[in-house]
Amino acid sequence: LEQVETASAVIRSRNSLMSLARETPVTTRQAPQAPPRRNGRWSGYSHLLMARMLELKREPEVVFWVFVFPILLALGLGIAFRNKPGDVVRVAIVAGTGSQDASALLARSPQHELFKIQVLQTDEAQKGFRLGKFDLVIEPDGKGGLEYRYDPARPESVLAKAEVNDALQSAAGRKDRVATKDVTSSEPGSRYIDFLIPGLLGMNLMNSGMWGIGFALVDMRQRKLLKRFVGTPMRRGDFLLAIMTSRLLLMVIEIGLLLVFGVIFFHMHVLGSVFSIALLGGLGALTFGGVGLLTASRAQKIESISGLINLVMMPMWIFSGVFFSYERFPVVIHPLIKAAPLTALNDALRASILEGTPLLQQWPRLLVLALWGGISFVLALKWFRWT
Repeated sequence: LEQVETASAVIRSRNSLMSLARETPVTTRQAPQAPPRRNGRWSGYSHLLMARMLELKREPEVVFWVFVFPILLALGLGIAFRNKPGDVVRVAIVAGTGSQDASALLARSPQHELFKIQVLQTDEAQKGFRLGKFDLVIEPDGKGGLEYRYDPARPESVLAKAEVNDALQSAAGRKDRVATKDVTSSEPGSRYIDFLIPGLLGMNLMNSGMWGIGFALVDMRQRKLLKRFVGTPMRRGDFLLAIMTSRLLLMVIEIGLLLVFGVIFFHMHVLGSVFSIALLGGLGALTFGGVGLLTASRAQKIESISGLINLVMMPMWIFSGVFFSYERFPVVIHPLIKAAPLTALNDALRASILEGTPLLQQWPRLLVLALWGGISFVLALKWFRWT
């Protein structure tokens, strides 16, 4: 009986302890909470830049136009204007008295392999010359003399006249009073492809900035995508700057590919440092990014931005020395040509790549690029509209 009473007392004590434990709240030690994370000043910009890069990744045509197309263009022009013997001079000789003698003299000349000669009637020769089939027309006067008919506005016609006359005079027995010797020279840096590749770099940076930024902005505005950003705490400057610098990242790959292509396939000699070339390319990308932003700051339709971009780019395509030197234009407009951003970029790239000119000696060109990019970005920031 005593054992039973003792067991009952133990059970009652345990039950009372368990009920007390249920009624008493259990306090647990909690870990200190971390302070709320604050975004930095440039966090919005970095997220916008990452989003922009992801958009470019989803557009496979960007890879072709930014990377592949400039290489194909350089390859085509490099093959077309590669080093080769002089072009054949196409000569038409008017049939008549003395035509066979003129043809025989040209055939006996040391440069006879450069001439493609046809003896034709007067009407056929004149028509062929007018249509560009012949560079020069020779018409004997019947008294032992010859009449050259050429077009001074066509460089190939002027050159044909000089070469044919020299060959005829030499074949007829002319003796030069001064002994001369011809030595051909075609060194890297003086060829057309060496002049072309820096121009293609500048042109492609301009195209990327104008079309890649301006066209994309207007497309986003037309699809009402920009309107969604209005209700966010995003800064307008961060958004525009992220779009500009997204082209800067592509520029590094773009310049590297085109220069490596020129070195491997056309044996270019790059005399400038990689740092100076990359810095010029980055400054050029930012400059035309700013111009592209300014061009697209108010345009609302694709047709409008297409016309504006062509209006801005076409003069620089013609005057800024992409495919030929702007020295061909009158001297009076050279200051205006040099004030264009593409001219400054092309001149700076050629000086750095082909001559190894330090950046400090090119500060006027760098100033032109910085002014165009800075002023364009400030104006775009002021005039930009979301809708």
